[in-house]
Amino acid sequence: MNGQGSGADHPGPRFIEIVEVGPRDGFQIEKAFIPTEEKIAIVNAMIDAGVRHLEVTSFVSPRAVPQLADAAEVMAGVDRSRGAFLTALVPNLRGAERAAAAGVDAMVVFCSASESHNSKNVNRTVAQSLAGFRDVAKLAEEAGIEVIGGIATAFGCPFEGEVPPAALVRIATAYRDLGIRRIGLGDTTGMATPPTVQAAVRALRAETPELDVGLHFHNTRGVGLANVLVGLAEGVRRYDASIAGLGGCPFAAGATGNICTEDLVYLLHESGYDTGIDLDRLCEVARYVERVIGRTLPGQVMKAGPRLQRHGMGEVATAAG
Repeated sequence: MNGQGSGADHPGPRFIEIVEVGPRDGFQIEKAFIPTEEKIAIVNAMIDAGVRHLEVTSFVSPRAVPQLADAAEVMAGVDRSRGAFLTALVPNLRGAERAAAAGVDAMVVFCSASESHNSKNVNRTVAQSLAGFRDVAKLAEEAGIEVIGGIATAFGCPFEGEVPPAALVRIATAYRDLGIRRIGLGDTTGMATPPTVQAAVRALRAETPELDVGLHFHNTRGVGLANVLVGLAEGVRRYDASIAGLGGCPFAAGATGNICTEDLVYLLHESGYDTGIDLDRLCEVARYVERVIGRTLPGQVMKAGPRLQRHGMGEVATAAG
């Protein structure tokens, strides 16, 4: 294994590991190509702000996702002197080979909990996806690289509706049998609710207690951070988030952005948790990302500032009369 997640550096019981997925999950949906040097600058700025676990890119076919055609170049440009844990999504063995050559600390594989979404997303059945990961896991083991397993549409499918916890247990068990020890439940289309989050986490804890479960929420229906609070109550200590609220699945109708990294950090800090991240500096990065993307992004804290941020009396108009 090339490295450890940032949680290894912060063993305290109030530490929450934030996985920044904006450079992959956020950028992939943008139609206008983001210059490689801008991608590198954004990743390095987030590392400077204290983010220590980042999903930097995906080694997917450039034809499928042109935005991420520069995956190797971005990986090569990231400043690794501060010990950041850098991961990349790999869809198949060829992607895994490229990721290993680029020196990733972990490869992320994923399949959907529903057959319909898996077919739309990767044009395979769930069984075919899981079978293909055997070669990825073998290559990663030989290279000393960790594999993290993701489960998309974990809380609902836009084609099939409800996803039973048993479907998650099936995939989690297959991941465990491949030697994977960390998994993530993906709320790909923002269908998670507090009860479904609680049911999913408890089912996995009952059937695969040896696995470390993380959560990946979208804010499609406005309850992303509410779902985080449920995860915290269930003892989950790892959460994906995307800078400024970028993101959305290109293969699911109506799927808007991920929960926003700086909004999540604000919630956690105000709730007495530690992330190791400087919120003010992270908000600066979010505003920079907004300028690079060229439109208003969903993040709230980067606009409003921290709760106790003070303003001069002269900055605010006085009511007349």
